[in-house]
Amino acid sequence: MATQLKNLSDFSHTTIPNGADYKIAIAVAEWNAEITGALYKGAFDTLIKHGVSEDKIISIAVPGSFELTSAADLLLKKHLDLDAVICLGCVIQGDTKHFDFICDAVANGVTNVSVKHSKPVIFGVLTTNDQQQAIDRAGGKLGNKGDEAAITAIKMAHLAATL
Repeated sequence: MATQLKNLSDFSHTTIPNGADYKIAIAVAEWNAEITGALYKGAFDTLIKHGVSEDKIISIAVPGSFELTSAADLLLKKHLDLDAVICLGCVIQGDTKHFDFICDAVANGVTNVSVKHSKPVIFGVLTTNDQQQAIDRAGGKLGNKGDEAAITAIKMAHLAATL
């Protein structure tokens, strides 16, 4: 698999706009907290690193990845000045179809909320086969999906502002 060969959070090939003008929310799932906590830290630190001031970052926790969709919708209704919402979660494959239903619902839900509000809502949800894959993508050898989600939020907020 190609992803095993590189750090997915390497942005040396792209230009990242300064995020100073943007207000961004982060909704993070409490389920799989070790992983989602690392995703959150990556996202928060990356936003700060790229100019988003701490007072322009709204952070909320929700019980699990399934609740990220409604959290993003609520955030965009309450904070009309948001430029983007980052949804962070982790769903690890188990022995039942629960994994498939949750992953599908969250992916579609995030897209629907983004379209409904005409604002970027970023899918920063790990959907892995096992715990080790999640660790590898939450600050491990393959980077941090939280970093990637933060960069995506800044780039999409910039795109929306410049169109």
